Amino acid sequence: MSPFTGFPSGKVRFTSIPAPFFSDLLPEIDQLGELKVTLYALWFLDRQEGQARYVTFKDFADDQRLMKGLGNTAETACEALKNGLERACQRGSLIRALAEGQDADKALYFLNSPRGRAAVQAWQQGKWSPDQAEHLPNTLGVERPNIFSLYEQNIGPLTPMLAETLEQAEQEFPADWIEDALQIAVENNVRRWRYVDAILRSWKEKGRHGPDRRNSEEDRRRYIEGEFADFIEH
Repeated sequence: MSPFTGFPSGKVRFTSIPAPFFSDLLPEIDQLGELKVTLYALWFLDRQEGQARYVTFKDFADDQRLMKGLGNTAETACEALKNGLERACQRGSLIRALAEGQDADKALYFLNSPRGRAAVQAWQQGKWSPDQAEHLPNTLGVERPNIFSLYEQNIGPLTPMLAETLEQAEQEFPADWIEDALQIAVENNVRRWRYVDAILRSWKEKGRHGPDRRNSEEDRRRYIEGEFADFIEH
């Protein structure tokens, strides 16, 4: 079993779970596969947009992290998924919608809520049909730490004014750029945001071509003695 390192500091994204899940469903669910697919559905649906939110069988089956947690082999994981979904639908936490004559792997799963029931009814009456362009893909990838966590872990405590600056940077620069620029600052022992910001703006202005070879002595000197030297206190 891999130990959990704990929830990160700073702002993290939360998933909305209806309170009746804890009061009514959780005490009754007695099978791990059902619990996993139900929680996954709640997580997935929370990240969808629009009124008609659903999860397809393919959404479940294509998520490698979910399937890895359901079985040691592809066959056992798929069987556990089907069993968990069947139990969730029988219990009434999820609603399965399937067109006549379609295979089970084409099913849509809705939360058994007013919105979910209305969407299923509209679909059955031909008033609505799934639009894959509006269906957002999601997988259980490892959550990337946001800029607040990265700053606190690598540079120091946040101030309200700096938090606003970081929010703007998060909108302006790609997440991997911010991570790499912070890593450069740490490796060069220049733990100041002005230095990180200068690197980011240089990449934005001049372009960033290929992987950054920040472990080389040449690059280390460039970030210490070159165009970023003005941002270092000697």
